[in-house]
Amino acid sequence: MSRLGNLGARLYRGEVGYDFIGHRKFWYGLSILITITAIVGLVVRGLNMGIEFEGGAVFTTPKTTASVERTTDSAEKISGHTAIVQELGDGGMRVQIAGVDTKTSSAVKEKLADELHVNAEKIDAQLVGPSWGEQIANKAWQGLGIFLVLVVIYLAIAFQWRMALAALIALIHDLTITVGVYSLVGFEVTPGTVIGLLTILGYSLYDTVVVFDGLREGSKNVTKQTKFTYSEIANRSINATLVRSINTTIVALLPVAGLLFIGGGMLGGGMLNDIALSLFVGLAAGAYSSIFIATPLVADFKEREPQMKALAKRVHTKRARAEEHEGRDPEGPDDPEDTPPGRSGGGGTPVTVDDAEGGGSATAGAGTGQRRQQPSRGKSRGRPSGKRR
Repeated sequence: MSRLGNLGARLYRGEVGYDFIGHRKFWYGLSILITITAIVGLVVRGLNMGIEFEGGAVFTTPKTTASVERTTDSAEKISGHTAIVQELGDGGMRVQIAGVDTKTSSAVKEKLADELHVNAEKIDAQLVGPSWGEQIANKAWQGLGIFLVLVVIYLAIAFQWRMALAALIALIHDLTITVGVYSLVGFEVTPGTVIGLLTILGYSLYDTVVVFDGLREGSKNVTKQTKFTYSEIANRSINATLVRSINTTIVALLPVAGLLFIGGGMLGGGMLNDIALSLFVGLAAGAYSSIFIATPLVADFKEREPQMKALAKRVHTKRARAEEHEGRDPEGPDDPEDTPPGRSGGGGTPVTVDDAEGGGSATAGAGTGQRRQQPSRGKSRGRPSGKRR
């Protein structure tokens, strides 16, 4: 078995583990800090909305010797609006100008052809009205709302409402961070971005549902035992699925990273960048939130219930008694009433206790632990040996 597999097995058995629940306040604080940074970036810088949402024109030119910088300057000078220029693989340019309507598009096209020294008839012009972008935005918000409602209903039925609430908070956390990163990086928001955002919702829930399923199985009849509190069972559930969450996240991030860094960087970006960035940030944020936010929130919600408070009290009381017994003098207490079960009243004199299998007795206390011979089962106490005179 590999080291990672061995670690996963030990985590699953509870032999090793990290106290995620015990350090939840630190992770809550870190998540709040990241979320505030994303919100501030969104408020200050805003989103770079594409022409699909604001309206404008897209001009695709044939092969030209002009550079991207020159094309950008020329397009902005001609139109009076901000232009986004992307070099295509065949040597042409894709010029995107927001705010250009049908009346001015023809003039912009002619002047752009003169600046780039290309034939105006070979420039492909596409106009996008702002109403079409508004419809896309409304459909995106509608789809997001329906998805969130269905997720909450499903989790409330399959698990319980506390888990549904925790998963919803984690989803909002993931979306806020992803949108904030878009704002800080300055990537253009296009329909591809919307597709990526809707896609990561399912991915971000995947690890959360896996951990919740383990928590549901581990917390069955939790109030009938006094070995673990609910928070400790939740922590064991996270550790049991930790390696699986890491493996699935890495496997999912590798092809997305290829799209973002190789496809976007070497092939010129475009919609590859729009989809890949939202997927990359969303997948990473989803794996983080399922471990450090969703499950600790469920533990916090459950620990407020009266039965879970009573369970925690019983567990801590039992552990305190066990520590008290373990911390006593090994030679035995002087007071016979303080003698633990199975020990003699004083002086460390060995006494016999029944063996677990009923096949003998073992000495307890300060004795050497040697077994004494079990009395013959054929003999009875207080009776003669059975011989007749």
